[in-house]
Amino acid sequence: MDAMKKIIITDAVDQKAVTVLEKAGFEVAYRPGIKKNDLETVIALYHGLIVRGDTKATPELISKMASMEVIGRAGAGVDNIDIPAATRKGIIVMNTPGGNTISTAEHTFTLMLSLCRNIAQADASIKAGKWDRKSFKGTEVYGKTLGIFGLGKIGREVAIRAKAFGMHVIGYDPVLSDEMSIKLGIELADINTIFERSDIITVHVPLDENTRNLLREETFELCKDGVKIINCARGGIVNEDDLVEALNSGKVSGAALDVFAVEPPEFSHPLFSHPKVITTPHLGASTEEAQEKVAIQIAEQIVELFKTREVKGAVNAAALSAFADKEFSPYVQLAVAVGGLLAQFTNQKAKELKVTLSGELLATSDGLILTAALKGFLSNLVHDPINLINAAIMAKEYGLSHQESISSIKTDYANLVTVEIDTGKAKHSISGTVFSASDFRIVQIDKFKLEIKPEGNMLFYTNIDKPGMLAAVGKLLSEANVNIAGLSLGRLGEGLEALTIISVDSRIDKVTLKKIASIDGVKNVITAAI
Repeated sequence: MDAMKKIIITDAVDQKAVTVLEKAGFEVAYRPGIKKNDLETVIALYHGLIVRGDTKATPELISKMASMEVIGRAGAGVDNIDIPAATRKGIIVMNTPGGNTISTAEHTFTLMLSLCRNIAQADASIKAGKWDRKSFKGTEVYGKTLGIFGLGKIGREVAIRAKAFGMHVIGYDPVLSDEMSIKLGIELADINTIFERSDIITVHVPLDENTRNLLREETFELCKDGVKIINCARGGIVNEDDLVEALNSGKVSGAALDVFAVEPPEFSHPLFSHPKVITTPHLGASTEEAQEKVAIQIAEQIVELFKTREVKGAVNAAALSAFADKEFSPYVQLAVAVGGLLAQFTNQKAKELKVTLSGELLATSDGLILTAALKGFLSNLVHDPINLINAAIMAKEYGLSHQESISSIKTDYANLVTVEIDTGKAKHSISGTVFSASDFRIVQIDKFKLEIKPEGNMLFYTNIDKPGMLAAVGKLLSEANVNIAGLSLGRLGEGLEALTIISVDSRIDKVTLKKIASIDGVKNVITAAI
């Protein structure tokens, strides 16, 4: 190890990280709040960078990292780090997944209890000089049904605490197996059942096109009167305008929010003055223990990297070798894209994911293509951070069976990747290949042969192969001001079933999707984004 490795810390990471690094013989610059221009000027001098969420490791900044070997995020999310740019530069990106699990779970439960017992409102009242016991009658959590959206690490910790309080826990998770839920003592349910049966609903899912506005006017209508809502996951999962309306109508009796669609939020929004709402400024991970834990953890990971070259907590370590191979790298990217598409193809839970490879180049995969497909698949479904390091482990933890095999059957392509999911009720498969380093294509979906580049927003539907079908869909897209960017068609034969894929420049709203699905002869309407 070079004892003079230089590390710069540019966010307010707990200073115990400095202690760990200096004790190991590193030179540490603790510069939280450093200006962007100043950082760009000095970054070439450093071998390691530690950040939280404020510093943005953009491609521009990364391009100036002449000596950088590792970027460490003291926390789970790495949204502020451009991982592809770092990977291309040969820089390892590390995070500390799980460091804030307990803190966020406890914060969720704290908000739940505060909400049920009107703690914040009663505190404000008594500080205003009032002794008003009648206005703040609460409810017990004992015997209530808690509905949890997302049963990753945080969701499971919330469930453990809820069961200790005598609550009945039901949960929705698009990946968790029935066997695993039984072990956890959680009753799995579908989305509508969560809304219909829960006395309290808490969300622990990622924010994506499937979960944005998950709790909105239509879903509030499915709920019990007086349901309580908690969000310590991501702003945007709960539609804030619709929540205010539901609070005003009494459909929702209270809400506790730690995250918001825009942060800092617009405080003139009626949500922030509503008497039935408790808010905190994104404090889920803000405990001394969590911040100290992630600071020490990321520092120790960096020390191990430089001392022993052992890589822990990296989100791109496996990708470094994969991306170094210019021929193999596009197939890794293709597998991630195909896995991500398959995750959006069904509302049913997948029991198994299989990867079949054909071609001389792919015979050297040794599980990497499978891992890439799992990364794409799970990243679209679970809240936990998924990368090429932990994808297979996380799949096992969720009870998702997976395997990779090499086929000797010759195809029309030199190398072909096929990913299949099995829900127990249906199977879906997507096959793809690479034409050049930056041009990979999907060439078959289920039984339909076609050709399309997996990128951007796409509309999929099956239809009877007859004149006028495409025109009818195109008319609805035009009326919704959605521009068509590309088109691919696969059909089984003239007059038989066809699969149409339309690439569009923007998301298609749910009203338009319902109209498309109502066209006579159109079925299986799905939107997906890569």
